[in-house]
Amino acid sequence: MIPAKTAMFENEEIKVANLAKALSHPVRVKILKILNEKNVCMCGELVELLPLAQSTVSQHLKELKKAGLIYGEIEGPKMCYCLDKNIIVQAGDLFMNLFKSIRCC
Repeated sequence: MIPAKTAMFENEEIKVANLAKALSHPVRVKILKILNEKNVCMCGELVELLPLAQSTVSQHLKELKKAGLIYGEIEGPKMCYCLDKNIIVQAGDLFMNLFKSIRCC
């Protein structure tokens, strides 16, 4: 049996790659900024603030949630999203460590 390709990499490298993928679209970066400003936000509010269809916003929220950067809670008929501050701090540390380790100057 052939081992999974990710088995060839360290856990930290996999985490950084997954976070980078989640941040690889400007809409997702904007969503993180909005959630940081508002502290909590309903999906409908995000749709009003972004020039995108609700289904597109939902797909971007799904990617951010999959990476652990945000979480959602059901409040009645609506979904309320928040930043996961602990994961945000960890992500900052991971990226800082990466860039420190590859600094060329």
